[in-house]
Amino acid sequence: MSDARWKLLEPTLTAWRAQQRGKGLDIGRPPEHDLRRIMDAILYVDRTGIPWRYLPHDFAPWETVYGYFAAWQKDAVFERLNSLLRRLVREAEGRDAEPSACVLDAQSIKTSANVPAAGQGIDAGKKIAGRKRHIGVDTLGLLLAVLVTAASVSDNVGGIQVLSSIAADHPRVTKAWADMGYRTKVIDHGARLGIDVEVTRRDPAQKGFKVIPRRWVVERTFGWLMHHHRLGRDYETPPRSEAMIRLAMIDLMSRRLTREATLNRRGT
Repeated sequence: MSDARWKLLEPTLTAWRAQQRGKGLDIGRPPEHDLRRIMDAILYVDRTGIPWRYLPHDFAPWETVYGYFAAWQKDAVFERLNSLLRRLVREAEGRDAEPSACVLDAQSIKTSANVPAAGQGIDAGKKIAGRKRHIGVDTLGLLLAVLVTAASVSDNVGGIQVLSSIAADHPRVTKAWADMGYRTKVIDHGARLGIDVEVTRRDPAQKGFKVIPRRWVVERTFGWLMHHHRLGRDYETPPRSEAMIRLAMIDLMSRRLTREATLNRRGT
């Protein structure tokens, strides 16, 4: 990370380490590893897709890096960083810090060979065996909520849980857009939460490709996520999968705030 990007993340990570003194990773001795290098290593895994054990030796030992990753996932550090950066990006775009509308969608993804079969399923519609990522984003495409399930879980079931999470964490949200995979149950659940869920439909007379209003926002977010090779498949247990998605958004938003770019897998 550049100095500017690290400046955005440092207060949250430093505060977390201070809370751990005497009870967590740094018991009885000064911290051995620099938090910036630990975060660099975690982002390196997320971006390149390498196994933890293959981390280059100029980072901390992979066991240490993974230990921090697991601790930050457990203590909701990635959620806090996402919330902080999303608010900063929205304010930089001239928006209110808290959104009032969201867009829902789901993506089925294949899993790696090491993922236990018990955590997978088959999306019969897309003919994909693996897991499904249910996400809710604001109108800028920034992540509000994420849920990873077996691919056999319907959009309705996942959408209900994502809507509940958004309503709890973002009470200003009163409008949601979704595709035709979300039906009456999601609409009724949204109404109970005070959220008007509108299903966007493709014009039946339309020929060829045309961007569907509102839905393109969340589809673009999935495109952003897929620039991170670790998300090309699902290699994780479900809570770790959600953490990897949040890490990709941390990477994206911190770069946007500092106006930095990086080459994607197509070299652009």
